[in-house]
Parts: sequence; structure tokens; C-alpha cells
Amino acid sequence: MKTLVIVNAGLGDPSTTRQVAQQIADATVRQVTAAGEGLDVQVIDVRTLAADLATYMTTFIATPALEDARRTVTGADALIAATPVFQGSYSGLFKMFFDTLDMKSLAGIPVTMVATAGTARHSMVLDFAVRPLLSFLHAVVLPTGVFVDTAEFGAESALPRRVATAAGELAAQLTSVSGVAGFTAEDAGSGAETEDSAPEDADFSAPAGGFAALLAGHSGE
Repeated sequence: MKTLVIVNAGLGDPSTTRQVAQQIADATVRQVTAAGEGLDVQVIDVRTLAADLATYMTTFIATPALEDARRTVTGADALIAATPVFQGSYSGLFKMFFDTLDMKSLAGIPVTMVATAGTARHSMVLDFAVRPLLSFLHAVVLPTGVFVDTAEFGAESALPRRVATAAGELAAQLTSVSGVAGFTAEDAGSGAETEDSAPEDADFSAPAGGFAALLAGHSGE
């Protein structure tokens, strides 16, 4: 079963930042389940690691709790990175946590960005602050980030649509299939390999002379 990890830097309990991230996670689970697969959702509340992060920043020694959190994140199949906005950017705890990760430690991991703020004036924080940070760690930052200002909570807004779009992108990443099967004798149901059978790990390649030679003499009918 694949794992989706929420990295929540919200400070409250309950946290509106986590609430938005959870909505995306729940919608992603529904889509992945509909595709016939399972998805385990785990949450890292960064505020519970505040002392551990301070220790790391002054000693460069990770506590067991911080090390567990780092392994959870770098071993995930996908992430939702969620932060409140302070002073026009991500929170200090959010940055501190990602500062503890090694460069390229998120390579190939799809990430959906989430940010919450008191005003819509901070709506560009995802593209100007969060996206560059995650890209530096070589994450696959998905196109749709979900920014929510205070006025959108408990009001008619486009938030459900943005949540659905972000969840769709995550689900597509989590259910994608690599490679194409069906080109071997075994796949064709022959039941036996012959001397001319290609090795199972052989790449499909054009015949000698190229595809023009393969199609030579074909009537087109």
C-alpha cells in the first residue's frame, strides 16, 4: 500500500492548515480507492517537533523523533506540504523541518502545496516561496497549490473545486503505471520460450533497417 504524508506546520490544535491538507488527503484517498488501490495517510505535526528542530539547528544531531519524521517523509510515495503564512512567507517551523532534509532527499516524490493566511494578499506565497524550496529538494511539485485565506472558511468559495483538482493530480501520480506489458511470448500466451524469444528485460527496439524496412511491401489494407 502506498503512503501519503501530510507535513503540517500549523500551530493550532485544531489547525486550519491541517484541516485543508486533510481535505485534500481525504479526496485523494477516495480517488485512489476508486481506482482499486489502497492509500495510507500519515500526518506529521511539525509543532510537536519544535524542540527537536531547535536541537538539530544548534547541534546538527537529530533526535529519534525528528529522525523518524524525516524517514517518514523521504519514504513517502507522495506529500502534502502545508504551512500558515507568517511575515509574507512560510512559517519558521516549516522551513526548519525542510532544512533538516538532505539535498535531493525528495527526488521524484510528488508534492501538493498548501498555505493558509489571514488575507488574500499572500496568495502568491506558494509560487514565490514554497515551490522554490521544494524544487531545491528535487520534489515533483504538482501544478495546483491550494491557498486559503480566512474569509474562505465557512463561506461559499471555490475551495472545494481547488481541493478536488489538487486531489486529482495527487491521485494520478499515485495510480500511474510505468512501462507497457504484452510484448513477450509469455504475455501472448505461448506457454514456452523459443530460441528467438527476447530476454524478459530486453527493450523493444526498431528492427534492422528501421520501421521503413518493417513496413516495406505492406499494402496498407
